[in-house]
Amino acid sequence: MARRTLAGMAALVAASAVMTPTVAEASPPGSKDVTAVLFEWNFASVARECTTTLGPAGYGYVQVSPPAEHIQGSQWWTSYQPVSYKIAGRLGDRSAFKNMVDTCHAAGVKVVVDTVINHMSAGSGTGTGGSSYTKYNYPGLYSSYDFDNCTSEITNYGDRWNVQNCELVGLADLDTGEDYVRGAIAGYMNDLLSLGVDGFRIDAAKHIAAADLANIKSRLNNPSAYWKQEVIYGAGEAVQPTEYTGTGDVQEFRYAYDLKRVFNNENLAYLKNYGEGWGYLNSASAGVFVDNHDTERNGSTLSYKDNATYTLANVFMLAWPYGAPDINSGYEFSNNDAGPPNGGRVDACWQSGWKCQHNWPEIKSMVGFRNATRGQAVTNWWDNGGDAIAFGRGSKGFVAVNHESGSLTRTYQTSLPAGTYCDVQSNKAVTVNSSGQLTATLGSNTALAVYAGKSSC
Repeated sequence: MARRTLAGMAALVAASAVMTPTVAEASPPGSKDVTAVLFEWNFASVARECTTTLGPAGYGYVQVSPPAEHIQGSQWWTSYQPVSYKIAGRLGDRSAFKNMVDTCHAAGVKVVVDTVINHMSAGSGTGTGGSSYTKYNYPGLYSSYDFDNCTSEITNYGDRWNVQNCELVGLADLDTGEDYVRGAIAGYMNDLLSLGVDGFRIDAAKHIAAADLANIKSRLNNPSAYWKQEVIYGAGEAVQPTEYTGTGDVQEFRYAYDLKRVFNNENLAYLKNYGEGWGYLNSASAGVFVDNHDTERNGSTLSYKDNATYTLANVFMLAWPYGAPDINSGYEFSNNDAGPPNGGRVDACWQSGWKCQHNWPEIKSMVGFRNATRGQAVTNWWDNGGDAIAFGRGSKGFVAVNHESGSLTRTYQTSLPAGTYCDVQSNKAVTVNSSGQLTATLGSNTALAVYAGKSSC
């Protein structure tokens, strides 16, 4: 999301506008739709992770943090205050970025860039790449004429004009209705495409009219590049996520909010029709996640601090056929403003505060499950009315989740062919009999997942 500065930024709202369809890539193209969001990892570390972990695990995409030159400072949100469109942020220079893209591609992983185009910075100074700037004046790129006339902060999310023309937490709001601005933004995105980028996450899209985004996308050298927009749903708000599905995917924040409530306070049995049955966006247009860098900080979703509950929520998301999932992978924090350890350099997972959720065995193993079961409907649903559920994905896979306080032993009916399978959660063999049944004991807050093609552990 766009930069929430400092204190007082608890209420986050972000991305939406007016629907003008162009060529929309609904869900990431290709056979692998899981994105590892390596939040604030530097480009050299991303490149290595594509080779060692993401490619072998079956991740289709990696999302990297904003690469553009930005304001100086150690806080994570400085990345979301650009001062030029040079690739010169703290995460690496143009050469490191290009090497990362090429290395990830060689590992079979496509690259999505978190792209900040709603606004520029607050304040004045010298950027991470040496560019001098003042708010509303970014030499060689934008002058005061290129910003919206409203120079006060957004105060009313019930007023479309206020949301899309005033300033998000005091950041200089670009006039994206202006032809020059549209061309400059498209120029930045085309530069990224020239380096091999496969898609974009549009930060703070709610604050840009959908027609403006459609126009910018139409100027891309590859207008069918993957396009994922941050548009936070708000009941009764003037700008709604559905306005943006004409240009590409939209991040479905309700999915993450409701998962937290269901896992913490309600029954997993309620998830039987999760997704469109809950009034969410069409599955083909929805980007989903358990948490992202904003929500793990504002407490609106689960996060790594929820331990086994968080893990199970990610297992469920990867097993359930709704939307295109993001796995948030960040770092430990006690101060919500804290920037990445070692300036974004990751020497090894689970060291120096790096959480590497994408590499947690229970989560990583489900990427293969998702790839193997893609296109299969939910079958053989079972629940105990409480916090134990199980379901199949046609004849390709079967999952059971026990979020109860005690262990559970039972025989499940599946649609799997008879045989021996590897439970990728426990890394133990599971047998399916000639009637399609499997018997298993699940400890509290554990899961079971088996799928066709994975017969040995």
